[in-house]
Amino acid sequence: MNILFAVAISLAVFLLYLVLECVLHLRNVKSVPVRIHVNGTRGKSSVTRLIAAALKEAGFNVIAKTTGTLPRIVTAEGAEIPVYRLADHPNIIEQLRIFSFAARNHANALVIECMALNPNIQSVSELDIVKSTHGVIVNTREDHLDVMGPTERDVALALLGTVPRNARLFTSEQNYRSEFEMACRDRKSELVVVPEQAARAISDEEMRHFSYIEHKENVALTLKVCQSLDIPRQTALRGMYKVLPDVGAMHEYHVDFFGVKQVVFVNGFAANDPKSSHDLWDGALERHKDRQRKIMVINTREDRLSRSKQIAESLPTWKPADKYIVIGSFCFFLIKTAIKNGVNPTLFLNAEGEELETIFEIILEESETSSVVVGIGNIKNEGLEMLRFFRNRANLIK
Repeated sequence: MNILFAVAISLAVFLLYLVLECVLHLRNVKSVPVRIHVNGTRGKSSVTRLIAAALKEAGFNVIAKTTGTLPRIVTAEGAEIPVYRLADHPNIIEQLRIFSFAARNHANALVIECMALNPNIQSVSELDIVKSTHGVIVNTREDHLDVMGPTERDVALALLGTVPRNARLFTSEQNYRSEFEMACRDRKSELVVVPEQAARAISDEEMRHFSYIEHKENVALTLKVCQSLDIPRQTALRGMYKVLPDVGAMHEYHVDFFGVKQVVFVNGFAANDPKSSHDLWDGALERHKDRQRKIMVINTREDRLSRSKQIAESLPTWKPADKYIVIGSFCFFLIKTAIKNGVNPTLFLNAEGEELETIFEIILEESETSSVVVGIGNIKNEGLEMLRFFRNRANLIK
């Protein structure tokens, strides 16, 4: 009997704790009048930072939280605070701490990146935690198909779990219009689709003010969200130009090796899905068409084999590289799949387990007098290490 009584008391205390936590969280949510929840396949970390920077320029006391290359809280003063995770395992419960932090700092705006992959958890994240006033889905691409797939449409449906209730959803996605409309209708929210013309209307001159390579679609989407908050276009752009980009944002670095070899390294490791990687590759080749050699560095992960398979299967449709250097883990899986799909096996170099200095020497050997080297696949682990290696040894182009 004593044991049952102790169990009952423990359960009652636990339930009381949950009720109190729920009440405190709802209080924190209500204390932040503007709550912007950013989701999507590609670019959500960048859009989160862009929106926050624009709001700050407009006078908002804004907190941002990203889960990009490295999870970070961006304070109203622009300082970045690492997000602590037990054993480096992400859990959506950490979003509760972000709201608590925002409330303690009297924020009147919070821009928060969706960190969930599982479709059900994405929905819980929005409906029970964020309760956004402005939902954002940047785009829908074929990524994380093992969790959200198996098709791109399934990915779209999963992302639509973060449609807010009685609010607005902003997106640059041009496909799956009926699915977007259905989800917004179900939750009584207004759908705002940013047309492709809006991105084309942003001039190259306006884009030159960014310290890194940003996409017009992301800027157009941010401007639309800002317009709904009555932020003037020039104010929003001025704020965006001041943004501190994510560690994995696309930069280009130039290495002058004793005047003998000229290497341009393009960081595209954070572009995870095949379409984004393909677009990035084509763009890099177009910008650096004068380079003698075209080298692709693909970073693979043993826990992202479905992504390796997607990239390998799509490689034959891309403009060919002169050499494919594969780093990371389970490299042979990607190489074998790409060869099976028609890529010349002599073009691959398996650098799994090699030191970065060795990989750098391989790149120099393959570069002849000049080359453009593009990193794709994954930013984690070896991708981030290679980015730091080039960043510390090269001149930043953009």
